[in-house]
Amino acid sequence: MGMSTIAGADIYGKADETESINTIHRSLELGGNFPDTADLYGPLLNERLIAKAIKGNRDQYIIATKFGFEIDDNGQLTWKINGRKDYVKKALERSLKNLGTDYIDLYYLHRRTPTRLSKKQLAP
Repeated sequence: MGMSTIAGADIYGKADETESINTIHRSLELGGNFPDTADLYGPLLNERLIAKAIKGNRDQYIIATKFGFEIDDNGQLTWKINGRKDYVKKALERSLKNLGTDYIDLYYLHRRTPTRLSKKQLAP
């Protein structure tokens, strides 16, 4: 999360893409193969960073990413929580593209939708 900005802000110090990619590579050398990200981080920038870091070595990683904070079609956070199935599909397709992969090992809801939804509205 701290390897990229969130809504333009450096949360944990200045984000440095080269240093972040080198850190991910070093982590793999030491046995760390589980990057856990979210479309929220950036938004979208952290997933794209992970894609750059794992390129050519996708099979060596177990990738987790999250959805739920709504991001509009311009890549901007709306700050709404959205777990509706139509949004899940949209967010998943975007994450697959951002991560440069055709599968995600663990895909999960970052925050639950604060209102009650009918079974039809929920993701299967």
